[in-house]
Amino acid sequence: MRVPPSEPERERVAELLQKACGDGRLTLEQFSVRVGQVWAAEDADELARVTADLGAAPVVGSASTVERVVTVFSENKRRGRWRLRLPQLKVFTMFGSTELDLREVLTDQDVIEIRGSCAFGELKVIVPEGVEVDLTGTVAFSSRNMHLAAVPRVVGTPEVRVHITTWFSNVEVVSRPYALPPS
Repeated sequence: MRVPPSEPERERVAELLQKACGDGRLTLEQFSVRVGQVWAAEDADELARVTADLGAAPVVGSASTVERVVTVFSENKRRGRWRLRLPQLKVFTMFGSTELDLREVLTDQDVIEIRGSCAFGELKVIVPEGVEVDLTGTVAFSSRNMHLAAVPRVVGTPEVRVHITTWFSNVEVVSRPYALPPS
């Protein structure tokens, strides 16, 4: 007979995953997928499989810490693995294009806040599916679009708040599914 895990057991595993994300052992996207598995687990074995490989393989790749992204008369793309230690990322774009892909960001924050301005340019923010996003800010002679997948929020994922003041610009927030690495 399968006994479902208790709420405290699920919360303990979710906290382990959040710590692993903050330590750089999981990306935000991987964290989102695994936290969903925690709440869907039907027994203790399924729950144990969610964290079974956390200490087994070291995470490779760049994990540079980013606090500010400035783009002037150029293109700036922040993709892949990068670390966000503070809850706020400052963004300034003028006559340029900035892309922030949060799917592999490393953080242990409950809220990720992206604040700044965009003048005569474009800003694109990519989040994993199932992450809640709030898009605000002054819009003057600009467009602001949010295209999130119609999926439920993944419990335990950070909320992303994007507050950008725009002049003659385009700001877009999109969600993309987790892309499995080639085997």
